[in-house]
Amino acid sequence: MGTVHKLTKMTGMLVIAGLLFSSAALGQDAHHDGMTTQAQITVSGESVISTSPDMATVEFAVVSRNDRPDYAQRENEAAAAKALNAVRALGVLEKDIQMQNLQLSPIREYDPDRRTYLENGYEASRSLVVTVRSLDVLPELIAELVGNGANRMNSIQYGLDNADEIEIEVLRLAVARAKTKAVAMANELGMEVGKALQLLEQGVSVPRPVMRMQAAYESAMKTDANPDAYASGQIEVRANVSVVFLLK
Repeated sequence: MGTVHKLTKMTGMLVIAGLLFSSAALGQDAHHDGMTTQAQITVSGESVISTSPDMATVEFAVVSRNDRPDYAQRENEAAAAKALNAVRALGVLEKDIQMQNLQLSPIREYDPDRRTYLENGYEASRSLVVTVRSLDVLPELIAELVGNGANRMNSIQYGLDNADEIEIEVLRLAVARAKTKAVAMANELGMEVGKALQLLEQGVSVPRPVMRMQAAYESAMKTDANPDAYASGQIEVRANVSVVFLLK
């Protein structure tokens, strides 16, 4: 019993000594960190560049219907070729024309009397995408498409041909804005801004305005296209960043 009591007492002393050693070590690390840690400031920066679009992407389709699938396909090929020739005649380059594969499917219509779907011929559909790099051509292009076989206009999206350059510039301005804020805040505390420890890009937004399709159709059906129907407005390229600076 005496031996067990002595061992228990020694074990307790060892545990206490170990805890004291760990506490002393932690205290030294904390003190060391306190000597080396430098004050920091985290700021966000935002920048916006407003600019007019200089290009547009037109997505349309040529749809043909016939009782026979081979006739529907032939009619579609002829109508698509006519629409493409009208696009080429306006000076659009081949690299700016994308033609999707032909889709051929039966037309199913619901018969309420029989309460079932019945096949009523075939539909051939081919989608095409045209990039317009001169917006002055856009009204005439839409009119030519509508008059030469394009019977389904999906969308018209405006964009920027030099979007990459504008993205880089708006990011640079956002970082500069963040640094300006950091300097103003540090000066108020009688401190100076040191080097950046961390820089995070929190997003770059380059919206692509979509044109109202009804306005495009109405303008295309008229002899003289209305330029106001194709007004694109401004595109706001926006960037947000977060920066961590040292203070000294």
